[in-house]
Amino acid sequence: MLDIVKESLLVVVRISTIVPLMLVTVIFMGKRTIGELPIFDLLIILTLGSVVGADIADPNINHIPTAVAIIALGLLQKFVAVAKISNRSFGKLITFQPTIVIQNGKFVDANMKKINYSIDNILRMLREKGIFDPTEVQTAIVEANGELSVLKHARYQAVTRQDMNIIPYSSNIALPIIIEGDISREVMKHFGVKASWVRRQLALNGVKDINEVFYASLNRELEIHYTLKKEAGEKLPPIKH
Repeated sequence: MLDIVKESLLVVVRISTIVPLMLVTVIFMGKRTIGELPIFDLLIILTLGSVVGADIADPNINHIPTAVAIIALGLLQKFVAVAKISNRSFGKLITFQPTIVIQNGKFVDANMKKINYSIDNILRMLREKGIFDPTEVQTAIVEANGELSVLKHARYQAVTRQDMNIIPYSSNIALPIIIEGDISREVMKHFGVKASWVRRQLALNGVKDINEVFYASLNRELEIHYTLKKEAGEKLPPIKH
């Protein structure tokens, strides 16, 4: 019983010393460590968590080396952060490049495959930004930290001619009616259309085989917007760090 009390008190003492040290270290590392997590910062945070967790959970671990490890990791992160700012080439080596996934309302299939993002991933991220129709998007970029940045077409941005009723418009929600060649029966039922109608609309736009379609949406005006699996002719802006 006495041993259990001693070990419990030791854990409390370790927590009371390690947590303030962690707080000071994270503050020293800077806002970017908690505001966003580039890949290197994520590794540092995971390592810190492992070191501190092991120290608290196992009283047999020497406490001083743990404190040294925390300080060393904080200094390493700070050094790398400064090196990334002073040397862009070094920064590119230890982080991800931003990736364009939508350009002028069309999904960039090849780029999405490179970063292992699905249509569902991008649609969810768009909805989180209040965008329910990809045709509103001029450019969408998956940043190095995995977040989605979106530039809307001018007519969909705040305080536009549409907001001033210069151009008549109605709020639109576009539902995915085709994803990678598969037609959604639920969406067809919602809009009261048939598969033959969808195929006919695509054929009018020169799409003869539905399997060529990577993504297609349908809005309440019964307008189809689509992206082909091998979309050609869309020039992407050179987005870099």
